[in-house]
Amino acid sequence: MTTSVPAPRIPEAVHRRRWAILGVLMLSLLIVVLDNSILNVAIKTIATPAPTGLGATQSEIEWAINSYTLVFAGLLFTAGLIGDRLGRKKVLLGGLVVFGIGSALAAESGSPAQLITYRAVMALGAAFVMPATLAVLMNVFERSEQPKAIGIWAGGVGLAIAIGPITGGALLDHFWWGSVFLVNVPIVLIAVALMVWLVPDSRDPKPGRLDPIGVVLSVLGLVLLVYGIIKGGELADFTDPKVLATIIGGVVVLIAFVVFEKRSDHPSLDVTYFRDEVFSAAMAAIALVFFALMGVTFFGVFYTQSVRGYSPLESGLLMLPLAAAQMIFAPRARLLVDRFGNKATTTAGMLLIAATLAAFATFEADTPIWLLEVVFFLMGTGMAHIMTPTSVVIMQALPREKAGSASALSNTFRQVGGALGIAVLGSVLATSYRNGIEDKLGALPPGLRDTAGESIEATLGIAEKLGPRGQALVTPAYDAFLHAMHVTALWGTGVALVGTVVVAVFLPGRPPAAEAGEREPELISTGD
Repeated sequence: MTTSVPAPRIPEAVHRRRWAILGVLMLSLLIVVLDNSILNVAIKTIATPAPTGLGATQSEIEWAINSYTLVFAGLLFTAGLIGDRLGRKKVLLGGLVVFGIGSALAAESGSPAQLITYRAVMALGAAFVMPATLAVLMNVFERSEQPKAIGIWAGGVGLAIAIGPITGGALLDHFWWGSVFLVNVPIVLIAVALMVWLVPDSRDPKPGRLDPIGVVLSVLGLVLLVYGIIKGGELADFTDPKVLATIIGGVVVLIAFVVFEKRSDHPSLDVTYFRDEVFSAAMAAIALVFFALMGVTFFGVFYTQSVRGYSPLESGLLMLPLAAAQMIFAPRARLLVDRFGNKATTTAGMLLIAATLAAFATFEADTPIWLLEVVFFLMGTGMAHIMTPTSVVIMQALPREKAGSASALSNTFRQVGGALGIAVLGSVLATSYRNGIEDKLGALPPGLRDTAGESIEATLGIAEKLGPRGQALVTPAYDAFLHAMHVTALWGTGVALVGTVVVAVFLPGRPPAAEAGEREPELISTGD
């Protein structure tokens, strides 16, 4: 008797259009991921004084990035729960509409403060889109096809990474800076129309009672923790009393959330799932890899545009190998998992990420650009062989009815890891740069001296204003930034190595063929 005997649980009408539904889900995912990748290449333009940009300071640029992350991470878990209860299709449609409205408003921002606010509105919508896409996927594919579908879904992230910087660069070459946000609107309209037509609704059939206290505690704890991390990165000082108080407050609230959920008879999150070492290790791997990668993305933009002198479009094109590797390998990573197991595949992926981060510590202003392209390709390869196996482990660890919560939990760890990466590694970059440049700024007035030490962009901007007198600052600025980038890359390498140890110790290896065959019917019946 084969393992394919159990009756299908997906209605035939839905099963026939499952791949078309996956395409719509990937389009919805595309705009959420694309937004951040587009913004990366626009950082320099938005920092340029009006009318070209908004004249945003480095801290305002950082908040434009992190206001999105803060709201996104804080609401993801709640959004997954609401989708489980009200229906994933309804939540997806509502989230897309809010995201589209926020994008249109962001495009017309008249000040950095308005941009930060409207980015938060975009994140409000995105928080409802991201978990619902994976939850719908789990409810339109049979369990046997879920790994393949998740692999293709993960490859969509690679597609967004490719399209974002290139689209952003092309728009900035021909239009005003707001066009990088306005481009989301037509994509939203197409996605909404296709979703109304194709995507079925689904929800948890036994949602039980709501858990308002748990939801409030989870949101409050995450917001406090992420806000503290972001503020620490902005100040480049995690010992600041306000920063410490906010981070500690967030940790205390999250501990209270865990205690409350353990004692509740209707928890919004069953924290007993984390007793499973495999589930917990997969979550940790996602957080750690995004910690390292988001930090690299942050300083990589300044390396290619400020030090190497590439335009936004050229900088976007340089990211193509990373995206190509993800699109090539994410759908195929499951083949390696089938042959070698989760442990070997994910450990190799984490080691590859660590090696590519270490490579950044060797880059100089005249390093052949093809070496950067090779590193980006290998980085995308490593990421593909981490995200697909860990996503499958996480989604199949929870019952199908809780798919929205599982997806939200996974994406929350991803966003919190990314926020930590930007904040902590951004702090390392800023501190190292200031230490490297400050003794070269002695001839400047005290006010200008402090401003020039904030970042390489600030130093180069003041050097340009000073004319010929400022040229003496250009080479020291490049040298200080490259040293800061090397230090930051090594910190990221260390984080990736910690992730390597976690997955090597806790993720499962390849089960014996007989054991796998015996367990498969049980695995299929578990989601009924």
